[in-house]
Amino acid sequence: MASDHYASENDEVDSLPSISSSILDEDDAQREWEESLEQLQLILSMVLIPFAGKYLGRKFAYYSWSRYMEWFHGVEVRWTSKKKFAAAGAVEAAATI
Repeated sequence: MASDHYASENDEVDSLPSISSSILDEDDAQREWEESLEQLQLILSMVLIPFAGKYLGRKFAYYSWSRYMEWFHGVEVRWTSKKKFAAAGAVEAAATI
């Protein structure tokens, strides 16, 4: 008889909704969200920012070089195709990343 009473108490406790499981689910979701944010930060800091820096740095270097040549040496620098020049700059910037 005592074992039946003990078993019925366990059944009642097992049937109650578990608050701790919903808290754990929220904690897991929060942890996954934070991991996703860390991955995005890594992508930005390891890939996108260096690529943009190299691309813009090369454009500035070519611009500065052309201005130097025009001002000090009287040589006119012309880019024959701006689209090809921009595409080549992007390819060069991406080549070593």
